[in-house]
Amino acid sequence: MHHEQTLEYVERAWEDSILPVLSDYIRVPALSPHFDPDWAAHGYLDEAVAFAEDWCRAQPLREAAVEVVRLPGRTPLLLVEIPGDREDTVLLYGHLDKQPEMTGWRPGLGPWTPVREGDRLYGRGGADDGYAVFASVTAVAALQTMGLPHARCLVLIECCEESGSFDLPHYVDALADRIGTPSLVVCLDSGCGNYDQLWCTTSLRGLVSGNLRVDVLTEGVHSGDAGGVVPSSFRVLRQLLDRLEDAATGAIRPAAFHVSVPPLRLAQAARAATAMGPGVHGKFPFAGGTRPVSGDLAELVLNRTWRPALEVTGAAGLPPLDRAGNVLRPWTSLRLSLRLPPTCDAAAAARELESLLRADPPCGARVSFEPEPAMGGWDAPPEDPWLTDSLDQASRAFFGEPAAHMGEGGSIPFIGMLAARFPAARFLITGVLGPQANAHGPNEFLHLPTARRLTAAVARVLFDHCRRPASPAA
Repeated sequence: MHHEQTLEYVERAWEDSILPVLSDYIRVPALSPHFDPDWAAHGYLDEAVAFAEDWCRAQPLREAAVEVVRLPGRTPLLLVEIPGDREDTVLLYGHLDKQPEMTGWRPGLGPWTPVREGDRLYGRGGADDGYAVFASVTAVAALQTMGLPHARCLVLIECCEESGSFDLPHYVDALADRIGTPSLVVCLDSGCGNYDQLWCTTSLRGLVSGNLRVDVLTEGVHSGDAGGVVPSSFRVLRQLLDRLEDAATGAIRPAAFHVSVPPLRLAQAARAATAMGPGVHGKFPFAGGTRPVSGDLAELVLNRTWRPALEVTGAAGLPPLDRAGNVLRPWTSLRLSLRLPPTCDAAAAARELESLLRADPPCGARVSFEPEPAMGGWDAPPEDPWLTDSLDQASRAFFGEPAAHMGEGGSIPFIGMLAARFPAARFLITGVLGPQANAHGPNEFLHLPTARRLTAAVARVLFDHCRRPASPAA
């Protein structure tokens, strides 16, 4: 494979073809259905899909079939089927739905305003995960342009990932015959520890989330009259959270939410920490004198990949500060997000969490917990030798450094689903969400050199996959 020619093709495609349409996509507030229940009426998801569909149809691909599949009541799904040179299938995955706007964008930037500054393209969804469809298709087009072989490629782009991909199983069932049995799954919706090498995701955490509510009164009362008599709903919540989390350290208390970390993952975490150095925590915008929870970089990597962690991501029952009178409020509700280790049984963890929070409520308060469907994590199967070599060669060719392997702290429901359905498949899970990329937050950006190099690296892996020796796992 001619690496220089590949990169030249990819860079030209990004500059001339991808960036204009990706900028158009950023302008669309295509919120995931969890954040926009009226998505069908608003039409933004359809608009985002239309941009990608039109672009795909214009690409120089042999006999490609581009289709938007719509199941009743479900978010749309874009499917691009590209015939190949081997009786085999590669499934390439991404998504077009977005997280909400968030506040805190710096002056001159905004979620729906694409702004290019040097190597960065700012705007919501460019990195998470709008670029994926364009990178996937361009990787295949690069091979075809150079006359290089690849297996049948099926590009599957959903619009429900940020809501837990609850529509996706229905599409996978409906399209089972067309999907077939992929031997390789490529997902471009993950992160990278730096922008200097190809990062391969080896695991993903599971997730249990839901709303915890404490009621102590049927209506608000004067705080001077009731304070010291009526228990505070906020204090009761603190007591409940103490059952789950050590407030001093952030460590999750119940053993049911922990697993034994495999030795290979311990070793990979140590190597990843060495590769990233202070970037393990330096990528986060700490305020004031805030410090990471540990000075041990390898421990920090393990904390965000193989250990449970709790976040309170929302609250209700609390008036805005300028409307907060001297009232003992009747109730408080918190939205909890509990990340689980990759191999933790998410369904069992959800049951344990609900039981722990509802049992023996402090002061006899009314406690309710409304969980959302639990999402299991994922631990990658062992890499085949051809894939290990291909990833490293691709990284060296297009980044100038060897490939790196590390788990990620987020969740991609699709991956666990595919792993269960196709146990013989191998996986390339990677992405562009590196230091300060800030997906889901303000000032999200796509690092353009990484996006281009990653596109070329995917082309190399597709080429090697087609040439690999036949094996039972294939």
